[in-house]
This record gives sequence, structure tokens and C-alpha cells, in this order.
Amino acid sequence: MAHTSSSTDLPDPERLADAFYVYEVDTTPEDGIRYYGEPMTERERVVQAVGPTFRSRGYRVRLTEETGEYVLVAEKRSLGVDGVPWTNVALALATLLSTLYAGSRWYGLPVISDPVSLVGAWPFAAAVLGILAVHEFGHYALSRYHEVQASLPYFIPLPFNVIGTLGAVIQMNDNIPDRKALFDIGVAGPLAGLAATILVTAVGVTMDPVRVPGGLIAHVDIGYPLLIRGIAALLGEQVVYADPTLIPNPVVIAGWVGAFVTFLNLLPVGQLDGAHVTRSLLGDRMRSIQLAVPLLLFGLAGYLVAFENGQAAALWAFWGVLTLVFGRVGSATPLDETPLGTKRAAVGVLTFVLGVLCFAPVPIVISL
Repeated sequence: MAHTSSSTDLPDPERLADAFYVYEVDTTPEDGIRYYGEPMTERERVVQAVGPTFRSRGYRVRLTEETGEYVLVAEKRSLGVDGVPWTNVALALATLLSTLYAGSRWYGLPVISDPVSLVGAWPFAAAVLGILAVHEFGHYALSRYHEVQASLPYFIPLPFNVIGTLGAVIQMNDNIPDRKALFDIGVAGPLAGLAATILVTAVGVTMDPVRVPGGLIAHVDIGYPLLIRGIAALLGEQVVYADPTLIPNPVVIAGWVGAFVTFLNLLPVGQLDGAHVTRSLLGDRMRSIQLAVPLLLFGLAGYLVAFENGQAAALWAFWGVLTLVFGRVGSATPLDETPLGTKRAAVGVLTFVLGVLCFAPVPIVISL
């Protein structure tokens, strides 16, 4: 069948022949440029082989299968933001409200009888959203630096919860040019978020504790990781009080949220930050590490059942299931597999060490 491409900036099908034999080209603009053909190498290597050619012409490419045919879909790359990102704005506002409500519980504010008192929880909400925003914009900034198409952050509200959010994410809808870009983008979020977490925690431990005599928060026990405890100790402060009605200032709780989110994000599975960093450091050897993560989490859950009355066991069992699902989704594969240098490797090791400092075996227990 004749090749019918009207886009002069696209590569000729003959240039792809070593990796993908093309027998038809469909130039429907709304669906991207579609190359129908047969892989001439391992399927997972096709995009790595042809991706640089498309990228140099301003396109991203993916390989899919439709009704028994293999299709390379090439779409124009765009690094800018088109128009007002209303979805991002709406989710950010919803997360602001949900974190304000969560914060009102930590402060013991009478929101039901006095809805305006919700505003009094702004330090907690600002701290949590600030940590999440710094984390995600770390990813976004390095995505722009490496010219990888990425969305603005999508905040995830979680109403009627003690933290008010499930975090935030950005979408990278592009081919990653090389391991350096994958590493920089992956590590930038946790390091930026950790810096914000340390700052928030340092401010929070110097603020007055809060007395909450009743309600849900009176039944919530927080397990603070070494990072939070260490910051408090360095500043001569404490995060655990003998008086059970006394809790640290909720800004400290926001720091705990930042540490917990950082630890979870650094798990080396799927599309999590830890997977990007590990994949860029170890290449395909990451697969064996990814398989071990669910086993470790299930093992931790089992240990907590056996020796800690089951506290937080359900949490880690749930994350064990999630990591199994994330692992099946797969991880990012850069186009260029040139190994990283020693400086980036050292930064990667340091990042995982900091991630371990964010770990608490029993991070939260709610007893009703």
C-alpha cells in the first residue's frame, strides 16, 4: 500500500525500517499520525529505536496494537500550557477545602457550629499543600529543563480524612530522552519535597502544641519517623507528650504527611518516583527489586500482626496489593540507556537513605 504522509517534518517510513516495517500511514490529525506495520526487533525496543527520530522532529511516539495490527502513533509534543488548566485549579481548590477541614479536626475547631472557624486551620492546609506543591513542581521544573512534556500538578482531595488529601501527581505524556532525564525528573520531586518537609517540621516544632480533649483526633496516634524526631531533637523540642490530650502543633502533622508521602513515593515500583530513580540507576535490573517490594510490605504486615497487635498491618497489606498493581503497569523506559555517572548515583543513594529516615513501621493508628 502506498505511503500517504502529508507532514514533511515526519520521518519517512523507510527510516524506521530497521526497527519497524511500515506498510501504511494514516495522517488523521485528531488521532495523531499512525504508522501501521510490523516490529523488526523486540516489541519493547521499538520505541527506543525510533523514538529519537520522532523526538528530533517534535513528536512523541508510542507502540500499540489495534485489531491485530501493530501501530506506531506519533503525536505533536507541546511543552507549554494551553489555556487555563481548569481541572488542576478545581482539584487544587477542592484539596484546599479538604485539608482545611482535616486541619480543623487537629485544631479542635467547632466547624459544625461555626463554619467560618474552618479558616483557622490555614497553617495546616498551607503546610500540607506547600509540601505537595514543592514536590510536584520539582518534577515539573526538571521536566521542562529536559524538554519532556508534563502536566501541571493534579492535587487529590480526600474529604473527611485526618490529612485531607491523597497527595498530588503530574502526568508525563512523552518519551524520556535518556537515563539522565529520567533520574533528574524522578529525584527532583522527593528532594524538593523533603526540603519543604524539613522546613515545615522545623517551624512546626517551635510552635505551641494543641490541646484536643475529644473527637476523632483523640483516637489517632501518629508514629513519627526518624526524620521528624531528629529535627525536633536538634531544636530541643518534642513531638510526643505525656498528656494524652496534648498533640504537637498541626504544622508538625503536616511535616509528618510530607515524610510519609515521600517514603511511599520512593518505593521502587511502577511509575512511582523511586521506580524512576532505580530504573535510571540500574536499568532492567530494577525488575527484580520491583518484585521484592510487595513481598517486603506483606512481610511487614505479617510482623505487625504477630508482634504489634496488628497495628498498621492493614495499611501495609493494602500497599502491598497496590505495589503488585503498580508493578504490572510497568515503569518508564528512556530512549537512551547510557548509564549515569557517579555524581547522580551518589545523589540517588542519598535520596533513598533520606527516604528510609521517613519510614515508620506504625505511621498511624486510629482506634475508635
